[in-house]
Amino acid sequence: MRPLLIFDGLCGFCSYWVSYWLHLTHDGFEAKAYQKVAAEFPDIPLDRFQKQIVFVGVDGERAFGAEAAFRILALPGGNPLWLWLYRHVPGYAPAAELAYTLVSRRREAAMRASLWLWGPERVPERHILPCAHFLRLLALIYVAAFVSLATQIRGLAGSEGILPVSGYLDAALTHLGTRAYWQVPTLFWFSSSDTALVTACILGALAALASLMGGRWTPPLLLLCYVLYLSLFYAGQDFMHFQWDTLLLEAGFLAVFLPSRSPLVVWLFRWLLFRFVFGSGCVKLLSGDPTWASFTALDYHYETQPLPTPIAWYAHQLPTWFQHACTFAVLAIELGLPFLFFAPRRPRMLAAWIILVFELGIALTGNYNFFNLLAMGLCVLLFDDQALRGILPSRYRTSNATSAPSRHGFFERVVLRSLVALILFLSVSVVFLQLGRRPLPQPVTAALEWFAPLAIVNSYGLFANMTTTRPEIVIEGSQDSETWSEYAFRYKPGNTDRRPPWNIPHQPRLDWQMWFAALSTANENPWFANLLVRLLQNAPIVSGSLGSNPFPDAPPRYVRALLYEYRFASPEAHRKGAWWRRELLGTYYPAIRLSKGDETE
Repeated sequence: MRPLLIFDGLCGFCSYWVSYWLHLTHDGFEAKAYQKVAAEFPDIPLDRFQKQIVFVGVDGERAFGAEAAFRILALPGGNPLWLWLYRHVPGYAPAAELAYTLVSRRREAAMRASLWLWGPERVPERHILPCAHFLRLLALIYVAAFVSLATQIRGLAGSEGILPVSGYLDAALTHLGTRAYWQVPTLFWFSSSDTALVTACILGALAALASLMGGRWTPPLLLLCYVLYLSLFYAGQDFMHFQWDTLLLEAGFLAVFLPSRSPLVVWLFRWLLFRFVFGSGCVKLLSGDPTWASFTALDYHYETQPLPTPIAWYAHQLPTWFQHACTFAVLAIELGLPFLFFAPRRPRMLAAWIILVFELGIALTGNYNFFNLLAMGLCVLLFDDQALRGILPSRYRTSNATSAPSRHGFFERVVLRSLVALILFLSVSVVFLQLGRRPLPQPVTAALEWFAPLAIVNSYGLFANMTTTRPEIVIEGSQDSETWSEYAFRYKPGNTDRRPPWNIPHQPRLDWQMWFAALSTANENPWFANLLVRLLQNAPIVSGSLGSNPFPDAPPRYVRALLYEYRFASPEAHRKGAWWRRELLGTYYPAIRLSKGDETE
């Protein structure tokens, strides 16, 4: 015997929601129109049937209005929280009944709102397809990240690289003692050889590829990817601490729990996307940068960003009014749309499409490796099965898309709820630490410091201060300190006639770090002197990572670094083949050479 729900069978709004509740509770109750059964309940006035739904329990107990709805939602498959609030929180019950009364008096308007928010038929949301496809996208992004690192890691952190990881770990152990093993959680404590570095990259790529097969091995494979990338994150030092690296680590950690298909984990991913997008908008305003306040940021962005694409030159030529309108749109998108990530399905999916187009626009004008691809992948989790079935080709609608949701045991529920509590606590604390003016309580600070090395919760904020000029470092070598030859990089601007290349999803980390170095002094970038030493030594794993080496047979006796200001070429010069124009600003690093002891002088 099942409970009975009596409703107005002539009310489209009532039928819409009763149908949804039946789906939600897996037909856990009977639903009948009062027009057919009112005579069986002569003690209930007809006008009450017309104004309120009626719940009749298996024991004959009755509830009306909002309480009746909450009794239905408390059935298996629903959410008993609403009934608990109704019964135990002072003031909640009268407020809920008042809201019910207001809605019942405006059923036509409520029906229009329901259709706009959820569509012509509301069914319980399932996220099997979004979870499956996000995991596939994440696996491919992991592959790109690991393979990209494999081609560079020896030159960056190898024994003959710019910042050898062995020296970094020795210094950490000297300064931190045994705490270094937690503060720098990396597998390279066991071995920091070049072979170990490359093997970690290859093993990570293989684990990511294996996770594409799905099945019960997906969580441990994703955990392995996370552990390996975290290890490389610390091994790469200055060349790895970018926001896309921390975003991949955070998303990769949460992805370990995603095969459970729990709505809680899906919600955590939406919370991550919210913090990423909204945080980027907040820092732009809170930084006090005048270009964002005056909507002129995009007047400079395409030209001064780290690695522009060829399209960036054309975007820079757009009318000033359009650039200002787009700057306003950026702020509106980043500050307004994230709140729709938690809205009902239709406005949430609208926000997802706008963010997808927004990220695509960024990717077309700037080389941000896998960063935009990962952000677009996170948007997939704003959709549900019903939406993706209407978008994807039939071959991508996997057979398990219609299967029943996973049932979680007591232990799994405890783990998932503990995960939600932990992520919320850490992320809210990080936001207060980032934006607040007062220090956090000591226990909170201690908790943040304890979890910080794992990078499972991070702060985000892109382009808080827009660069309005583009300084570029040009490294030169010479045999006689009179005639100098330039080293060309593969991706960053150099030759003014060379078209900006594409490198998505590859991350040329030395080229990126050169952009940051140009914004500060050589003393603020100790790694830069190491780079010059490796060029003087003609270390093949370093010089081989550049676009060209003007000294292939014998190393230069001298190297130096000059600082230029680069600007996009004018339309007239561009028609003649130029992409950039540059002007010498001065010396970034004076000429040096190796002494007999292989040290600079």
